[in-house]
Amino acid sequence: MHQMTSRRIVVRVPSGPRSIETVEVPVAEPGPEQIRVKIGAAAINPVDLGVAGGIFHRLGLVDQPDYTGLGWDFAGTVDAAGPGVELPVGTRVAGFLDGFDRDHGSHAEHLLVSAAQVAVVPDGLDLVEAGAVPLNATAAAQLVDLLGDAPAGARRLLVTGAAGAVGAHVAVLAQDRGWQVTGMARAADEPFVRGLGAGFATDLGQGWDAVADAGALQESALRAVRDGGRFVGVQPAARLPEERGITVEVLFARPDGALLARLLVRVAAGELPARVHSVAPLGEAADAYRAMAKGSVRGRIVLVP
Repeated sequence: MHQMTSRRIVVRVPSGPRSIETVEVPVAEPGPEQIRVKIGAAAINPVDLGVAGGIFHRLGLVDQPDYTGLGWDFAGTVDAAGPGVELPVGTRVAGFLDGFDRDHGSHAEHLLVSAAQVAVVPDGLDLVEAGAVPLNATAAAQLVDLLGDAPAGARRLLVTGAAGAVGAHVAVLAQDRGWQVTGMARAADEPFVRGLGAGFATDLGQGWDAVADAGALQESALRAVRDGGRFVGVQPAARLPEERGITVEVLFARPDGALLARLLVRVAAGELPARVHSVAPLGEAADAYRAMAKGSVRGRIVLVP
């Protein structure tokens, strides 16, 4: 009997988009508590550009004998379920993979994943939109958890990169926790940021009660926090030291199926932005990575097998 194969986007010696290639692998069967997802859509994130560019190989975070798989975000349908899984075949799901050291990613036709790490995609949300949500919305929600509830009388929060994929979600979700949010972005993004219910700024300013540094401005963003305030960064490899009594936290996003399920419901309801810049076929992944690397992309380029 002929074994079914599946395409997967990988890099062997990472040197940016030109090093991206497609390999064919046997379609694997899910183990206990696992599902196999037939991918319908998978967004390209900045972290994917970093993996393809070799950043994480150089940091010693990748050690693969043959090739490294690309892609974190995915949405698709369950096409096989292992023992102990209650999700029926045909269920639409979304999620993301974390970690860098793997020979498979979501930029592929099929993916084996823990059933606990996926969320069911609500009716009314298409897979392309759902495929752009998991990593960024989960990261934003986990960042806001690190920020915590706004203290009485100290509620002024600046979100850097507020027009970006993580920052836009932070700007919305932080309001649920009592923060008075101002989003920092380029002047052209003012209507979008104000549409999130946030105030708007084009520079960091001073004296904020807290800064959520979704734009990864690091030291300059920390300087904008008042003495005794709060700062949450997004670069785990470059955690800033605490100074002036400021509480410093750093985000490391982790898959959480239950959390993602709640976030997808809010995306479907229009309360959180699902931002798809464009759609590209999986076979044109290298070109799509090039377009993403050029920048000025609002939202995500989504690969479709």
